Amino acid sequence: MKKLLLLFSVIFFAHLSAQSRGKDYSEILKSKSIYEINAFLRDAHPDDPRRSVLKPRVMDMMKEYIKNAKPGDQKVKQMQDWLAMLKRRPSTKISFEEMNAIIKQKQIAKYQKQLQMGQAAVVYTPSTPKNVFIEPTTPEVAKPSAAIPDAEASEFNMLMAENPVEHKNKTVKILNSLFDNDPNTKECIVMIENKSDCNIIVRMEGIGTTKYRLPVPAHGDNSIVVQKGDYLFTSIVCGAQYASQKTIQKALMVALGTSSKK
Repeated sequence: MKKLLLLFSVIFFAHLSAQSRGKDYSEILKSKSIYEINAFLRDAHPDDPRRSVLKPRVMDMMKEYIKNAKPGDQKVKQMQDWLAMLKRRPSTKISFEEMNAIIKQKQIAKYQKQLQMGQAAVVYTPSTPKNVFIEPTTPEVAKPSAAIPDAEASEFNMLMAENPVEHKNKTVKILNSLFDNDPNTKECIVMIENKSDCNIIVRMEGIGTTKYRLPVPAHGDNSIVVQKGDYLFTSIVCGAQYASQKTIQKALMVALGTSSKK
């Protein structure tokens, strides 16, 4: 009878998880994939009986991977982080607040380093006016990509070329904002992550004459402190127009673009 009840529970939770998450975990007990089991632990119901089997299994798999990894393997750090999390919680799933805290600490470390160095620690390739290619919007249709000139090249390079005094003042302002937890402050920080292959300028237009320009290198990020309020965000990402209205009342992170690199 107990075996039948356990079997029913497994079937029930497998169905519930698949329905709620849109993923099929019916064969998860047979899986030998660290990533698949890790995803299951994040998605599954807290009372799913398969957790008691799969959590220790995936932890052993992670330890084995780390043990046999080659020097310089980029996945080792990720496995170590996951193991540390699994030792103190049911899964590697983290809350929105935790994610924000992680991003905040990384930004603090980045700008503290820049302040110590006295210059931007950002390595980037300056923009050139040469053509920017746009991927076809319908890949099934065989046609060449359109190409347009990068009209923002000189502006991007100018914005990135801060003098030491400007850079120090900006860095101090960003750090003050990152450390400021006062909800009544009139300013807050905006971080833009550029996942595309092109350098971009993000323009933020608020009420009246309130305007900001933020250059963001390809595959990099940049931050700016702005007045709280309503803004229209616009940018040209590898030739494609981006526009979005955002209300900024607390720290905000925006990710733009996707990489064409495989």
